[in-house]
Amino acid sequence: MPRAGIVTVAGKPNVGKSTLLNRIVGQKLSITSEKPQSTRDRIVGILTQGDAQMVVFDTPGLLDPAYELQETMRHASLRALEDADVILYLTDAGDSDAPSLVEAAALDAPPAAPVIHVVNKTDSASRPQLRAAMERWPEAVFVSALTGDGVKELLDTVRARLPESEFLYPADDMSTQSLRFFAAELVRETALEQLGDEVPYSVACVVEEFREDRSPIYVRALIYVERESQKKILIGSKGARIRSIGEAARKKIETLVGSRIYLDLWVKVLPNWRRDAAALERLGYKR
Repeated sequence: MPRAGIVTVAGKPNVGKSTLLNRIVGQKLSITSEKPQSTRDRIVGILTQGDAQMVVFDTPGLLDPAYELQETMRHASLRALEDADVILYLTDAGDSDAPSLVEAAALDAPPAAPVIHVVNKTDSASRPQLRAAMERWPEAVFVSALTGDGVKELLDTVRARLPESEFLYPADDMSTQSLRFFAAELVRETALEQLGDEVPYSVACVVEEFREDRSPIYVRALIYVERESQKKILIGSKGARIRSIGEAARKKIETLVGSRIYLDLWVKVLPNWRRDAAALERLGYKR
């Protein structure tokens, strides 16, 4: 009997959840950034190997929400924990004082699904840090999502805990989300890479058109910010910054879709959108 199920990757911000999802599926689906809270919604990747299929959820970092967007992010993470057949709880190898999943997610009780504790970033931790982590969590699986060390062993552990089931999706599917969704995420990732600390948390992106019937494929994307001053920073002197973001994002989207892209990129102000439930829904962030 084949095995299949939902594998939710959870953890505090910046522990490498998105990097692990990308490593598991073998393609960049979830954006990565040194800035915390870059993942804002559930990102779905699918790995089918032999008689096993893992539907992997990357989730926003577990945190105490301070405004409406973070409330929406927390809700997405908790819903993914509830939906899971197996949970991968990631912590950083350099943080031997990391809380348990119950503490990090402020749960009233442990989740119903089995939890595999995954200690990530073994490539960047010092030997004393690794020793301390191994002593505290002898049952954990130690990996480096960045280099791939330990990931095969982790997948073997996950596979053994998946429920017996027919595949949930066709074997050649890589995600349940659209190219339009991933194009928007890649534009936002590029903005995070090129902007300083003032603007990134106020940046959202929506792809309004994705015309695959044209050559090159036509993509019209809107970057939203909260203030006019942020819009000026994003556009830059004589449009230099937005051109740079557009060129880099276009190359990423072309790699994703395997075809030439014409990226038509615009910037708009949507005041206070991170704290406005109606604006969040308009931008695709739904509870």
